[in-house]
This record gives sequence, C-alpha cells and structure tokens, in this order.
Amino acid sequence: MSPQVSPDPSSRTPSPGLIQRVAVVGAGLVGASWAVVFARAGLGVAVHDQDPRQLERARAFVERAAQSLADAGMLQEAAAAIVARVQLEPNRRAALSHAQYVQESIIERLDAKRELFAALDREAAPEAILASSTSTFPTSQFADGLPGRARCIVAHPVNPPHLIPFTEVSGAEFTAPEAVVRTLQLLESVGQSPIHVRREIDGFVLNRLQWTLLAEALRLVADGVASPEDIDRALKDGLGRRWTFMGPMEVGDLNAPNGIGDYLTRFGPAIERIATSRGADPLPLTTELIASIAAEGSARWPESTRATRLAARDERLLALLAHLRRTQPR
Repeated sequence: MSPQVSPDPSSRTPSPGLIQRVAVVGAGLVGASWAVVFARAGLGVAVHDQDPRQLERARAFVERAAQSLADAGMLQEAAAAIVARVQLEPNRRAALSHAQYVQESIIERLDAKRELFAALDREAAPEAILASSTSTFPTSQFADGLPGRARCIVAHPVNPPHLIPFTEVSGAEFTAPEAVVRTLQLLESVGQSPIHVRREIDGFVLNRLQWTLLAEALRLVADGVASPEDIDRALKDGLGRRWTFMGPMEVGDLNAPNGIGDYLTRFGPAIERIATSRGADPLPLTTELIASIAAEGSARWPESTRATRLAARDERLLALLAHLRRTQPR
C-alpha cells in the first residue's frame, strides 16, 4: 500500500512520539555506520541502496562493526543481535514504509539530494523526519519548495558515527521546531552527542572549525614555518591530547587562574593580532562577548570544581599517554 501523502505542509510536521523504526537511505560507509548506531540502541533499521552490491558491502560492514564492538566490551548483547535488527531492503518504498525517521547518506551532490528528498517527501510516512548526513549543504538548499519541508533537517555526523558520537543538527527557517527537538532527542537516545546549529551557515560548526585549522596549517607550510609532518605532530601530540575529552573553551578555562574570561582577556590581543595578520575579519572579542562567555563558563564549571577538574584532566592525559605507549608501533 502506498504511504499516505497530504498536500497540506502543516500536516507534515512530525508529531511527538517514541521513534522505534529508522530507514537509512544510502548504504555507503556513512550509511552503514549509521545503521550500526541505530541497531546498537535497539531500533529496527531498514537500509536501502539502489546498488545491490552496496547493500552486500553494508551487510559485511555491519557484521564486522558489531563484532568489533563486542570484542571491545562495548555491547551488552551479542553482536548477532545488532546485525539481526538491520534489514537490507532493495525497494525504497518498502524501506520507508514503517520508518519514523529517515537518515539520507547518499553521494555529496546537491542535485542528487534534491531529487531524493523530493521522493522521500512523497513516499515516507507524514510524521517521519527526513534527515541528511550532508557535510556541506544547508537544509534550505535541498528541501526548499517541498510540501513537507517542515520535517526536513541536517544531521551531519563525523565518519564513522558508530565510533565518533558527534552529530550536528541544523534546520532551515522552515524546519519545524518539533523536528529539531525530536532529532536531538533521538540522537541522544542512541548514544550520539548532538549539538543544535542555531542558524544555517556554510560548513555548519565542525567543518568550519576543522577547515579553518587546516587552512592555517596550509599557510604555515606554504610560509616555510613548519613541515606537514610537524603540523600533524603539533595536533596529535599537542592540541589533540586534550581535545580528546575537552574543547578549546574548557582548555582555556583550565589554563587561566580565573577561568575562560581571564584566558580570553589575557590572550585576546594575541588572537586578534594573528587573525588580522592573516587578513581575517576583525574578531568580535568585545568586553560584552568575553563577559557572556565567562558567565556561561562559570555556570558550566563552578570555581569550586576547579581542583577536581584539573586532577581529572591530568588523570585522563596520563591514561591516554599510557594507552598510546602500549599501542603505538615502536
């Protein structure tokens, strides 16, 4: 039976409810990894791809990933239970027939995504959320004009999502607030660490940070300051050690006696000087912005917890150092 379709856009706003069935459309490395994320959390997953060979590769990926998780002690059930929840479906309508949430993970090409989302909007159940794994295209670029655009959203993971839990959720102005809330709730419930990108912006959050850092790395190489190998060492043996468990705001908070506001006040001029030397737009490092970030920092990290947090940081760094010494080739 064909899925119910309504011409009224308002009727396409996802209704509240527990999501138990997911469809993954696109069975490449990202899509197959998403299948593991959802199945590991106990959800039924239908995986569709136009290419039967890709479906078979996805089956092998899910089996390997589930067994690897089990071998690492990351599952509370047998790997076979995870695999059993993943259904490979060559028919797209069949894959969508019971889905309450759809995760698109096809090729990163705008015309292909537009065509697919138009089909998903016609074929998926009216209450289903339609999410894209796109790394670069805002929701408005592939969903504007669709009758059900209110339920369309970006849920951009880091590859592979079953091993790296971060996901950024970004809607358009027309995306229903309920769709944002339900997507964030779903991702949290399956073990992801989602953030809400509050307005559409090129590259979202993660890639803007990643590519800004990469751009500076390329400039340093081009300027003869450091070699590519030394750049990688600066990240993996320097910044990356702390970044495995805390972000730059928390790093700054612990690196100044009076927290993140103190850090930005101390190093703000140097940050602005380097940015200006690269021809970047002036930083909005105003007194008001520093005060706002400091206030949020105080709420997140009360001064009474500083000693405990410093000890926890050093304990984690020691554990990471010991792990790397054991596992890195000699």
